[in-house]
Amino acid sequence: MQVFDIIGPIMIGPSSSHTAGAVRIGKYARSILGETPSSALIRFSGSFAKTYKGHGTDKAIVAGILGMETDDERIRRSLEIAKEEGLEYTFEETEIDGAHPNTAEIVLKAADGKEIVVQGASIGGGNIVINKINGTIVSITGKSDTLVIPHEDVPGMIAVVTRILAEHSVNIHGFSLCRDHKGGVAVMTIEIDGNIDASINGVILQQPHILASTILKAI
Repeated sequence: MQVFDIIGPIMIGPSSSHTAGAVRIGKYARSILGETPSSALIRFSGSFAKTYKGHGTDKAIVAGILGMETDDERIRRSLEIAKEEGLEYTFEETEIDGAHPNTAEIVLKAADGKEIVVQGASIGGGNIVINKINGTIVSITGKSDTLVIPHEDVPGMIAVVTRILAEHSVNIHGFSLCRDHKGGVAVMTIEIDGNIDASINGVILQQPHILASTILKAI
């Protein structure tokens, strides 16, 4: 366990789980959208649903969607700032089966119609795990640059991608693979040491059976 995991991040309180973690989930959802969001539907589950108003989780997650850091003094005014910047937001309480108690599902839309759905959990000390992107199961901490690669579930795909990364001197420190069913669509989630050059993404996209490849920057 790292010191960061024990004492938590530099943050606007009151809680690393309900505020700092929520800020990071919101900011990561914005990163996945890749554009300035025009609207946000935020569904709180578990403990988040019961306490989000009192603990300021609503303000925190909107602050993250606006791109703020965990120690930004403006977090306390994020709902007002969102209105000033034209971000429409809605909160709903729900119960997501099997989810961590501090879970949020965020639906973000951009002005051009692009939409993404991100589910993430705040697991303590300001740490988060992104569990789903557009309904696809993933496991992303947001601490490192991460490649998310949906592909056809055929033999050899892991070797294809890891060979490309090795040829470009990219070191992998975290890897997970999920699929909906054998022979269907699988998703590689690869966490990288250091920064990853966008040109590598282009090489991966040229490979057969690769459906998409997205670089998510650390937050």
